[in-house]
Amino acid sequence: MIFDKFRAKKKENFEICSPVKGDVIDVTKTNDPLFKSEGLGKGVGIIAEENTLVSPVNGEIKTFFPTKHAIGITSDDGVDILIHVGIDTVELNGKYFNALKEQGDKVKKGDKLLEVDFDSIKNEGYDTTVLLVITNTQEYSAVKSCEGNKTVDDTIIEIQK
Repeated sequence: MIFDKFRAKKKENFEICSPVKGDVIDVTKTNDPLFKSEGLGKGVGIIAEENTLVSPVNGEIKTFFPTKHAIGITSDDGVDILIHVGIDTVELNGKYFNALKEQGDKVKKGDKLLEVDFDSIKNEGYDTTVLLVITNTQEYSAVKSCEGNKTVDDTIIEIQK
């Protein structure tokens, strides 16, 4: 039909930016057995250099754990993202975490989500690696991590439909 060329094409590729400045490694190189095995999806680990985490995408906070250590976001493109701050930090029961958003909030890329006192968490003996995984990995043909030192404007995961 003549109007077909004017229809919006469905997006085929997605980029997920870093929620925090730091060194990005593939999730298979992290110390958490569940994340390392990609049991929750493909993703990355980030050794944070700052204490504020921001939204890596435009979307909605679907889950904000009461312990504030984990946030689930669905992007406007339908990508399901889990940001998990530290390993076994659920045991801290919210100590050293300050939520800046709530479950159900709409967010834009770069909106502040959470303040974390990484030094105090580290002093309590916890691994402070920030884990970011795509929990609906199986819906995509490729989910690739982009390792290296990244800022919040840098892509850390590339996804192909």
